[in-house]
Amino acid sequence: MRIRVVEGDITQQRVDAVVNAANRALRGGGGVDGAIHAAGGPAVLDDCVRRFPRGLDTGDAGWTTAGDLPARWVIHVVGPNHRAGERDRALLTSCYRRALEVADELGARTVAFPLISAGIYGWPRDDAVAAALETLAATPTAVEEARMVAFGRAAYDELAGALERLGG
Repeated sequence: MRIRVVEGDITQQRVDAVVNAANRALRGGGGVDGAIHAAGGPAVLDDCVRRFPRGLDTGDAGWTTAGDLPARWVIHVVGPNHRAGERDRALLTSCYRRALEVADELGARTVAFPLISAGIYGWPRDDAVAAALETLAATPTAVEEARMVAFGRAAYDELAGALERLGG
């Protein structure tokens, strides 16, 4: 699988699936979650309610329609909330691994990822970057391209530098 880093808006990515850093309820929220629900329109929330009436556990993933997004699917993952004491790194790496597993179930070949848990959930950015890139590189998958979408130049520089150090 090829890992790419791009700077931009995850809601504008023309890929098979975009990954949403969601809360456990899967009912919309702030940050990436709010942006995906706003851009995708009501179909995304309606599908979340129908498919996941009790939400998802931290570290897990599930898919819905992408609504009005240019992608076909949204893969929702629930990252750990570092600020609230969820500090088990295995929960964070599980988000990336489970997202790839769901992508494989869907037949998705291109997937755009945000940097999970590094925003409002407060996961230390350097470790969030390492966890993302290491997990994507190590997970067997039929996905051909995992695109890390950096929101802002600083995040792009950090992700691109880390990927280069990993030999990507």
